[in-house]
Amino acid sequence: MEQTVPLARTRHLLCKVPEATVYFWIIKVLTTGMGEAAADYLDHALSPVLAVALAGVGLVASLTLQFTARRYVAWIYWLAIVMVSVFGTLVADGVRLALGLSYLESTLGLVVVLALVFAAWYASEKTLSIHSIHTRRREFFYWAAVMTTFALGTAAGDLTARTLALGYLASGVLFAVVIAVPAVAHLRFGLNAILAFWLAYIVTRPLGASFADWAAVPPAAGGLGLGTGTVSVGLAIVILGLVGFLSATRGDVASQS
Repeated sequence: MEQTVPLARTRHLLCKVPEATVYFWIIKVLTTGMGEAAADYLDHALSPVLAVALAGVGLVASLTLQFTARRYVAWIYWLAIVMVSVFGTLVADGVRLALGLSYLESTLGLVVVLALVFAAWYASEKTLSIHSIHTRRREFFYWAAVMTTFALGTAAGDLTARTLALGYLASGVLFAVVIAVPAVAHLRFGLNAILAFWLAYIVTRPLGASFADWAAVPPAAGGLGLGTGTVSVGLAIVILGLVGFLSATRGDVASQS
């Protein structure tokens, strides 16, 4: 017993992801919005191939930093999340168009892919908890799941906004309601905490992206007309401020007591 407690504490300190505090959820939603807007901006400012290539380089660089870090570092982790968001948006849209898939088909297909990722993760590690990300293999599974949830969320957001013709604002409101369901189910009805976390995590993508699109598109399309560049920069400033705050206060790291 005397050795078990220090070992558990050491593993917790080496966990490579933040605690799921309110800051985590706020920044996560903001990064999804920024990724959506930045991807749309790059896709129009550059050729699609160049946009994907640049985002891919950024993704590889950020994940290299994340995997080589010995423990969770706020700015490294959130940089990787932003790059996953940008790259994931560009690739998800490109693959869907290349394969000629509808938004419904791509959404259902990605549900299957995510289920396979989770199944492989659980079969290997016997847990899907974010508090257990302290080995290289678990970190690999974690980021595979993260990337797949981003792609799935992108497809689901486009499905509601375009195929179901709800528009971006209504889609954002819809997903704002949906994301509360896992939390309520966990707190009031005992839904498994890990399942509740991942259900909410998936929804953060279409939630943030829907509101970002609403802010960026012109009034004729039902938006505020701020433009993708302005939305990207504005969200980046807010994210930098919050990540800087967490880096200074370590407010997203569990108590070591």
